Amino acid sequence: MKVFTTTGEVAGHYLKCRCEAPGFVPTMGALHEGHLSLVRSAITKCQMVAVSIFVNPTQFNDPEDLKKYPRTPEEDLSMLSGVMRNDDFVFMPSPEEIYPGPDTRRFDFGTLDKVMEGLHRPGHFNGVAQVVSRLFDIIKPSSAFFGQKDFQQLTIIKELARRSYPGIRIVACPIKREKDGLAMSSRNKRLLPEHRERAGEIYKTLKGVAGMAREKEIDELKSFVSDRISKIPGFRLEYFEVADGGNLTPLNMKSEMADNRRYYACIALFAGEIRLIDNIRISLR
Repeated sequence: MKVFTTTGEVAGHYLKCRCEAPGFVPTMGALHEGHLSLVRSAITKCQMVAVSIFVNPTQFNDPEDLKKYPRTPEEDLSMLSGVMRNDDFVFMPSPEEIYPGPDTRRFDFGTLDKVMEGLHRPGHFNGVAQVVSRLFDIIKPSSAFFGQKDFQQLTIIKELARRSYPGIRIVACPIKREKDGLAMSSRNKRLLPEHRERAGEIYKTLKGVAGMAREKEIDELKSFVSDRISKIPGFRLEYFEVADGGNLTPLNMKSEMADNRRYYACIALFAGEIRLIDNIRISLR
């Protein structure tokens, strides 16, 4: 694999290889098996694959969170070298390469970025749209691969592609989990041992919701989740919603659902100081 830090190097690589429009896996580094599963999926489908490693400052509404976000570039490159092929490449730009000047663009996604994560992290998805659009402009991929753990982000990126990048296919890949069910995340590295030991309860709670969903009302599901999470020492629930898989509208009652829609149970919580998210598809009828 090759490693590039500038847009000029990427363009030169395309000319040299007489190939462009790779499969693309954007990441913020601190890679884990979940990221590698995206890369492997891209490799099976694409002649060339590009992976970006860039901690995007514009999507952090908490400066301390940005400062503490794990950065492991040497480990990341070592992991990727065991998966990627000769002409595949890793793009590791500086902030100045992505943002030569202040990015003042504002994206309007209607209600998609106003609920759940958008409600609790103001400006987050505008920053995501800024960096993803810049990376799409630089990499010019044929397809881009995203994990379903970031369910709301995936939905918003699909909308961004529909509006502005219709030639890019957005590929949704399944959540990769640890043996105890915890969704793989770069933030897991920051969990204290006692919180990591209990973190499998998050997925157990979601599976409990999935098992109850046909029999219980939405408010009963919310009470179940709130009660379960409150009993885990050091854990604090931020939100739990049952949302429409297409427009992300949270449901208040099962009577609001339609037969031709998919629904997901979405959760955000704090394990100590570390914020975690997860989701599971559920059937309400």
